[in-house]
Parts: sequence; structure tokens; C-alpha cells
Amino acid sequence: MTHDSCLEAALLPFKLSHVAAGFIAVLVGYTSSVAIIFQAIDRLGATDAQANSWMLVLGLGMGLSTLVLSLGNRMPVLTAWSTPGAALIALSSGLSLPQATGAFILCALLLIATGLSGWFDKLTRLIPDSLANAMLAGILFSFGMKIFDALGSDRTLVLLMGAAYLALKRLAPRYAIAGVFFAGLAYVAATGGFEGVSLPVALARPEFVMPEFSLPALIGLGLPMFLVTMSSQNMPGVVTLRADGYRPDIGRAITVTGLFSLLLAPFGGYAFNLAAITAAICTGPDADDNPRTRYKAALFAGSFYVVIGLMGATVIGLFLILPRALVLTIAALALLGSIGNSLSAAMAPKDEREAALLTFMATASGFSLYGIGAPFWALLLGLVVRFSLRRAR
Repeated sequence: MTHDSCLEAALLPFKLSHVAAGFIAVLVGYTSSVAIIFQAIDRLGATDAQANSWMLVLGLGMGLSTLVLSLGNRMPVLTAWSTPGAALIALSSGLSLPQATGAFILCALLLIATGLSGWFDKLTRLIPDSLANAMLAGILFSFGMKIFDALGSDRTLVLLMGAAYLALKRLAPRYAIAGVFFAGLAYVAATGGFEGVSLPVALARPEFVMPEFSLPALIGLGLPMFLVTMSSQNMPGVVTLRADGYRPDIGRAITVTGLFSLLLAPFGGYAFNLAAITAAICTGPDADDNPRTRYKAALFAGSFYVVIGLMGATVIGLFLILPRALVLTIAALALLGSIGNSLSAAMAPKDEREAALLTFMATASGFSLYGIGAPFWALLLGLVVRFSLRRAR
């Protein structure tokens, strides 16, 4: 760290870019998958009070675990709810909320056991950097491409935000993402997008559900939830950190997410894991020029998660009234740096370029097989291709 950066860190412990990256990470995290959470809650027949409890503990769990891991490692280690886990719940049938809660506890215990054993950490160390970066680029690329969907739904808003991004990148690159977000909000407000919106203000309360341990629920929901959380969530989360040069103790991180899952499962905190897409917003250069202080962006993300959890459905409703085009555009622009860096690093070794390219393409395709998402299969494909071509050469 240079003398100037040390002085800046001492005088300005937090930057606007930290606040912007943390907020946008939370915005993207909620708006991209909160609908799946609502479907999962509805599938289990939860009451309104229990639904509010879910949103409370999910926000608290993500926020507090992010704060613990980011402060403890001095790295931007973000966590998230298990989106594929929520999809499994939404697709389940014949399960009561107590039975599902028992399955959540089994998943949490398996996460804790995995973290304490250390085998997952050792496994991720065997993944070549080129393939790890290719997988991350594929994950982020499929998300970044949605800006063109937004262009079709609200051309004026997207073009305005794009023009603001180009101007700010030239004049004040550190504040480009924050400026683009406020420009988008100003446009929506000026065109009447927020008129007639009223949100009740109320604090959410936890609702305890006594778990019921049913063998069909444990095997049919708890075990698959653990598997998809590890393969589709934790693996990309580790890759995201590695791509930007961060190597925390992965075993300890997974143990922490497992402990939060165990403590909050009876209240609706079904499963927590390492974040990938939202983490990339805080680990990339737009969050901070200095990699050593990017963890401060994660601290803001964690704090925002806690506030949103406490406010429950009120703040989530506020997120949901934002135009989808605005959310997709700001997410794509915030991820541009990470996509470019990952692609560059993935294609750098010439003898691994074919394997990395296939890994990238398979990940970006978004296919799934046997209920396991594209990142796992893409990485497996890349490893097979890399091994085969190396032996041939």
C-alpha cells in the first residue's frame, strides 16, 4: 500500500464507492431472487407472521454473517441465502413447515460438518485459476447480458444510465456506479414512477417453528438442499473471491454460514452460503481502487442486509417497486470490471485456453442436469478437457 493510499484510508475510512457497492449488492441480491423466496414460503403454507419472520432472519443472517466474515478476514466476504435451495422448497410437495424446518436443520449440520472437515477447502485449491476465472466470467456474463433485455423494455432509462456511466467513468470513475444509480432514480421520479406508492413502516418479529424430523423430508429436501448449495452457491462463491485475489479460510467461512443456518432455521433462515454475483460487486475495482480496503464495501452490504431484515416486508416492497430495467442495468454496469478481469485471466494461459473457453460457454448457457446448476458441470467439463489436452500435448 502506498503512502497516499494509507493517508487516504486514515482520513477517509469509508468512501462513497463503498456505500454504493454495498447497496447495489444488496439491491441485486433481493430483486434477483426474492420472488423465489415468496414462492417457497407460499408452498409451505406459512402465515403472514411466519413469512415476515423469514424475511427478518434471512436479512439478519446474511448481514451478520457478512459482517463477521468480512471483519474477521479483512476481505469482502459476502454471504447470501441459497437461491437453489429456495427453488427446491418451492418445487416440493406434501411438506409441512415443521417438516421443512427439520430438513433445514439437517442441511445446516451438513454445512457445519463440511466446514469443520476442511475437505471442500482442499478441493477448491485443486481448481486451476484459468478455469476458476472462466466459471466466474460465465456466471457474471449471463447476468450482465440482461442489460439488453432491459434495453428492450425501457430504452430511454437504459440509454440515460449508459450515457451517465460513460461520462462519469471519464470524469469521476470512482463514483461512476453511484452516479449512474442516482441518475436512474432521478429519471424514474421525474417520469412519475414513484407516484401513488405507500409503504407501511413496521418492524418484523421472529416466529419460532418447532421442527419435525421426517425421513422423507430429510432425504427429499434436506440432503438435496445441501448438495445444490455446495455445488451451485459455495463453489462459485469461492471462485469469486479467488478471482480478485482473496483467499480466506474457506472451511471457517462455510462453518460460519452453517452455524447461522442452524440458529435461524426454526425462524425461516433455511440456508446461507457464500455469495457469488453480489460478492463480485464488492470484490471488484469499482468498489475500491485498493483491494485491501474493499472489505469496507462488504461491511456496508452487511449493514444494509441487517436494516432490511429488521424492516421486513417494508423495505423489500421498496425494492420491488424499482423498475426492473433500472436494477438490471445497474447490476450489469457494476459487474463490467469483474467480467473483464475474469475473462482476461481465464484466457491468459494459451495451453489452457480451450478448456477455459468451454468452461465459460457452459457456465453462461445456464443449463442444469440432475438438479445441479451449470457452474458445477462447466467446471467438470473444463477439468476433463484440460487434462485430455495436456496429456495429448
